[in-house]
Amino acid sequence: MIQKVTAFIIRKKGKSPQLLLFEHPHAGIQIPAGTVEEGETPQEAILRELREETGLEQVSIINLLGNQKKNLPEDQKYIKKRTKVYSRPNLSGFDWATLRPGITVHLIRTAPGFSQIEFREYDQVPDARFETMVIKGWVPNETLADSSMRTFFLVGVEDIEKESWTHFADNHTFTFFWSWLDKLPQIIQPQDTWLQFLEKEYPQVSQRRQ
Repeated sequence: MIQKVTAFIIRKKGKSPQLLLFEHPHAGIQIPAGTVEEGETPQEAILRELREETGLEQVSIINLLGNQKKNLPEDQKYIKKRTKVYSRPNLSGFDWATLRPGITVHLIRTAPGFSQIEFREYDQVPDARFETMVIKGWVPNETLADSSMRTFFLVGVEDIEKESWTHFADNHTFTFFWSWLDKLPQIIQPQDTWLQFLEKEYPQVSQRRQ
């Protein structure tokens, strides 16, 4: 199992709360989230992810909103830790790519100590069917997991006057912006279902979804 984290970052604008979202240049509007690294707690991971992904330094955890377990189908796996992709099912094979923790791959076949996997990346904008990259090869079995546990945090931030900004992370430039809870834009699937955890603290989110 791998651990994942999601942050609902809230600021007060007058008397009303706003949620921080970001627009990925190729994958639509999203909620800040990430994967827990080896040796981290979920609390440590979410603060690190927010520094790296948003550029925000003065953030603090207000509350833990819940957990969600996800079991993958038998033909899918998570990458549990950063791994090289090998041309053969052994460490002497040519390693030509690296996969980061947290992504989902298709399981093709297994061999002693190794699994052959395939990773396909699709651009959601402008066409969700556009295949932009394919990585196929062998990875050590200890780098794979078949389930995840996601922890949802309510996070506060010190006064920020700017309404939007850009930040470069993971080889992309993300555009961050604040959105009223009762007027949220369309968030990509399955992240839109994560809002059920935010409803525990802010029922007005459910009004938007009715």
